[in-house]
Amino acid sequence: MNALSTQRSTHSSIQTFTRLKLRHRGPDWSGCYVGKEAILVHERLAIVGVDTGAQPLLSEDGKVILAVNGEIYNHLALRQSLGCDVKFKTHSDCEPILALYKKHDKDLCSLLDGMFSFVLLDESVAPSRIIAARDPIGITTLYQGWSSKRPGTVYFASELKALVNDCDKIISFPPGHVYDSQDQSTTRYYTPSWWNGDLDGDAANIPTTKADLELIRTTLEDAVRKRLMSEVPYGVLLSGGLDSSLIASIAARETEKVAQAQYELRQKKLKELSSGPSTPTLASELTTLVAWPQLHSFSIGLENSPDLIAARKAAHFLGTVHHEYVFTVQEGIDAIPEVIYHLETFDVTTVRASTPMYLLSRKIKAMGVKMVLSGEGSDEILGGYLYFHAAPDAKSFHQECVKRVKNLHTADCLRANKSTMAWGLEARVPFLDKQFLEVAMNVDPKEKMFSKGSSQEVDEDGRPKMEKYILRKAFDCSPDGKPYLPRSILWRQKEQFSDGVGYSWIDGIKDNAATVVSDEAFADRASRWPDDTPDTKEAYYIRDIFDGLFPSEAAASTAIRWIPRGDWGCASDPSGRSVSIHSAAYESKD
Repeated sequence: MNALSTQRSTHSSIQTFTRLKLRHRGPDWSGCYVGKEAILVHERLAIVGVDTGAQPLLSEDGKVILAVNGEIYNHLALRQSLGCDVKFKTHSDCEPILALYKKHDKDLCSLLDGMFSFVLLDESVAPSRIIAARDPIGITTLYQGWSSKRPGTVYFASELKALVNDCDKIISFPPGHVYDSQDQSTTRYYTPSWWNGDLDGDAANIPTTKADLELIRTTLEDAVRKRLMSEVPYGVLLSGGLDSSLIASIAARETEKVAQAQYELRQKKLKELSSGPSTPTLASELTTLVAWPQLHSFSIGLENSPDLIAARKAAHFLGTVHHEYVFTVQEGIDAIPEVIYHLETFDVTTVRASTPMYLLSRKIKAMGVKMVLSGEGSDEILGGYLYFHAAPDAKSFHQECVKRVKNLHTADCLRANKSTMAWGLEARVPFLDKQFLEVAMNVDPKEKMFSKGSSQEVDEDGRPKMEKYILRKAFDCSPDGKPYLPRSILWRQKEQFSDGVGYSWIDGIKDNAATVVSDEAFADRASRWPDDTPDTKEAYYIRDIFDGLFPSEAAASTAIRWIPRGDWGCASDPSGRSVSIHSAAYESKD
């Protein structure tokens, strides 16, 4: 998105720096604003307000300047709420932030429904004021940095690589927070009802609400619908698992409605050519969207992998135009250094899962698609990872869900954002909708718990009470005469993406690491990395590449490792196959 300093720097050096480091995120246009005490630079990926939404955006008096990465889904409602006195200069979904700031100051953040990171510069006051904020869960990325060589200077950027050359202290800006340069404060603005569910003891807020299956279904449908806001072709990532297939199913139904609305609009225009125009009316949101006649879906995997096979079946059932990419283990291994460069982390499971997503994103962008829907977040919200079966009680189950949702920005959100934006492709994640979170995170955790094997229960319809049972059950219906998904997909076992693309993918990475990392180097790993010491040769291999790309301690401090609960008796390897109840679990070795 942008790099910003609160001290004036050289215009040309900032522009060149950003162009080299962040152009991949926004290949459509570059913008730069040089202010009295700050510089804002923006690389644009045009999806909404394509013709007029170039950034940075300026207020009507030119004194408030804004750079945003993301999408504001409720921008039309916000425009309407601001009244007719507010004049807008563009069709950008981000422009209402300028007017909201004048009316609500930094409290505007809680009014936004979307995924976003933004930096706002107010030059109507002295000294100039900076407001920076990140969306509630951290779907978009944002980093903040400081330099000991330039005290008083603060930097912001969408990616770490834009800061590492100048900053010796860097943090991942916390989701759901807003920064204010007036008092150098960073405060939380997102405080949902479920937020304290991970606290210890009696302070934890453990919900007791029974699952409302209809509300779960309609809220997720609303979440998908609002994320189809686009003026460019879009698609869905389809692994054939429950989460991506449900998103694809809802999106396919909504795309049919869009196509019908646009057909009716064309027919109306043809009629007007012969009979004259009718009374002007406001355009509906459906008619302003751009869509292919059919929804396009995209999947990736090794030859005959579980995901490819399941995705074909789901796509055939949903009637999507399906595209699949078959990659080899060697192609994936060859891409790992590039993947780590874009991910900016040494977390093993994130690198494993991001590599296929990175390869697929390149293929998708080559087809002219700029936006895809993806299924991240469901497993954290509903306790869908197989290791959750080992939770000792409902309270522990819920606490782990809350912790995992709070940390999504360090793993799955980071992967979804950076793997796709590496190629100028935007991923939107309906499961992390604020309203859906409010519904799903307030369900009694007893209804989310599950078991496998002989201890697994079935409901009155004979459906297994497996992981994410309430989500599966919510969509096990046919409201318009057609099921959302075939039963074999709706009730398919959870596969983590790095497993589902082909079990030999993870095995191949491990085998490669065993070859390139010597026993001597691995034995000395603790002296090289006293903190976050790699525990496998695969982790060593990934960390070694990361350090070669980002050699500073400031960069390494931003990476967070994804590790299942060892205190629940779970293996340290994050692969789903390391969980004993997986149908293709690793064989135990004595």
